[in-house]
Amino acid sequence: MPVDRSKLPNAFEFVSVAGARARQLLDGCTPRVEAGTDKAARIAEREVLAGTVSAVAPAAAPPAADAPPADPGDEQA
Repeated sequence: MPVDRSKLPNAFEFVSVAGARARQLLDGCTPRVEAGTDKAARIAEREVLAGTVSAVAPAAAPPAADAPPADPGDEQA
């Protein structure tokens, strides 16, 4: 049965998270819902709808190692 994404708060996030989770399942991760005979994509959709997986905000990137340090004398008034 297809998922009615029009009733979701953010359909794009749903598809992104389910797609990432489907790749994890294909790589061998253990499903967090009963898998049955469903394919990885369907299992991932059910996991997102059940709330067992969710999006994770990326951490802020550290400053580049090869970037020169900021020189306070370079600022102009």
